[in-house]
Amino acid sequence: MTEARVAQRGKGVVRAFNEAGVLGVADVHVALRLAQLAGEQSEHAVLATALAVRAVRSGSVCLELGGIRDIGVDVTVAEDGTEVDLDALPWPEPDALLGALRVSPLVVGGEAGPLRPLRLVDTTAGPLLYLEKYHRQEETVRRVLDARAGDHPDVDPDALRAGLADLFPGPAPDRQRVAVAVAAGHRTSVIAGGPGTGKTHTVARVLAMLLRLHGAGLRIGLAAPTGKAAARLQESVRAQDAALGLPDTLTAATLHRLLGWGHNGPKYHAGNHLPYDVIVVDETSMVSLTMMCRLLEALRPQTRLILVGDPNQLASVDAGAVLADLVDRPATGTRTPVVEQAVGADLDAAGWSAAERDRVRGGIVRLTRGWRFDEEIGALADAVRDEQPDRVLELLRAGADRIEFLAPDDLDALRHQVVETAAEVTAAAEAGDVAAALELAERHRLLCAHRDGPAGVSWWERASLEWIGAATGRRHDPDAWYPGRPLLVTANDYDARIYNGDTGVVVRRGDGELVAAFGRGSEPLLLHPSRLSSVQSVYAMTIHRSQGSQYGTVSVILPDERSSLLTRELLYTAITRAKDRVRIIGTEAAVREGVRRRVLRASGLQARANPVGEDG
Repeated sequence: MTEARVAQRGKGVVRAFNEAGVLGVADVHVALRLAQLAGEQSEHAVLATALAVRAVRSGSVCLELGGIRDIGVDVTVAEDGTEVDLDALPWPEPDALLGALRVSPLVVGGEAGPLRPLRLVDTTAGPLLYLEKYHRQEETVRRVLDARAGDHPDVDPDALRAGLADLFPGPAPDRQRVAVAVAAGHRTSVIAGGPGTGKTHTVARVLAMLLRLHGAGLRIGLAAPTGKAAARLQESVRAQDAALGLPDTLTAATLHRLLGWGHNGPKYHAGNHLPYDVIVVDETSMVSLTMMCRLLEALRPQTRLILVGDPNQLASVDAGAVLADLVDRPATGTRTPVVEQAVGADLDAAGWSAAERDRVRGGIVRLTRGWRFDEEIGALADAVRDEQPDRVLELLRAGADRIEFLAPDDLDALRHQVVETAAEVTAAAEAGDVAAALELAERHRLLCAHRDGPAGVSWWERASLEWIGAATGRRHDPDAWYPGRPLLVTANDYDARIYNGDTGVVVRRGDGELVAAFGRGSEPLLLHPSRLSSVQSVYAMTIHRSQGSQYGTVSVILPDERSSLLTRELLYTAITRAKDRVRIIGTEAAVREGVRRRVLRASGLQARANPVGEDG
């Protein structure tokens, strides 16, 4: 362990956890500073504070005190390559830790002043320790959602039934029909489902239904957590506007832009509500607790909020897994007769379970039928999602047409596809065929869990360039501009209409000039390279970056089974990026560990709570 990774002020138990890699330098420094300000002396309380900071940094909203040993990894690897056994660390006894926190000035205040940076909450799921900021945000989310669940908009049941008959003629996909009815009958609704289950198709019909029920003056806001996702939502809805009678002026924005975020915070907030009657948020799995809190605060009580996403995908890079929590939390709200009148027969005919009916009562519908990829890939994704490692390996080993499973050193097929794809994209780009170059660039994507290291994007970017150079005799500078160069945008540029995560290709126009082309429906966006300040080549991409996108074939580089990034959500997300073919490159041990290990994001949204130190 180098000095840069050890907090020199850390002593005793905290230092032991820091040296083992469980705590980072920032975790230790924040905990020690808070302890100093509050006058805290207990080693147990300081350790719990540092672990709570680490929990937020790792994506959790709080620290589950009953399971602090289960921090999402079984071992940590020091810089010298040696494994550190977490069980050998000096973990405090749970009762002693909880006892120290119940009297800690960090929780209850003390002689040093009213500062209480921690919140200890006894819940039905056990004691949870929060940083105060995140407890307040979670309570805001809970309070607003519970209030909205008890209030239903006025809907004409006859008009709703007639609209459903028009939008879903004949043997309609029942879950989409139910989702439209639920969105019409609830202030807050969730449309959940995997890739290709028709979420955006359903959203367009929800908007068409609401316009029928409430008139053309309905103010509609479309949003997503990233610019790329917002652009894709806008394109998908507009592609259906003529058939459904939707206005062709619907536009989507990032949540930051929707809320008017500036240097002084959001323009829209609890004291200045958003001016919309309906707001649709796509890719909600990527929305953090903080952003969800800000959005809910800014809603008018009468506004319909429709949250759309896949709760099984990777969650936000920031703290919280709000969509998964909402789908899994106990149903709240009252019975909605207008929804039951409209689609009760669908629920009976499909034999929906009691749990699913409860979700419907709470405004949540899961779409389950996949329309995008074939049965083999769908079966593999389902087996990963359902934690069936033996079934996953059976499917990988079966030698099906759509699935490949290769050892880490078996790279011939990958090398061939990288070289072949580059050649095809370059030929189209040299010929100035923008549409073909963009389409060909999406036929294959190399996905990695890490940014660095042997299983990381940087390593595989270099390998891809070397393979292409060896095959063509032309070795490109990764930062040079050349026809066929695949591009990844790394920052939003609203003036140029490109967004973080957008992918494109450099093409040569008829006049010989090089331009960057980005897919924008039927009319690609062309920009001169001088307008692109934040782009890089993208021969490989992290799985996180790939969320929301689809490719013909995906080749997935699995890291060592000890990698803490290797999780069920990561593997599921990678597999479901593919429409035609999945190639997994890794070991059986890595596959088993990836299916077994879940992203552990603690929160209290699913539990009933009683904060310690509060009246009542």
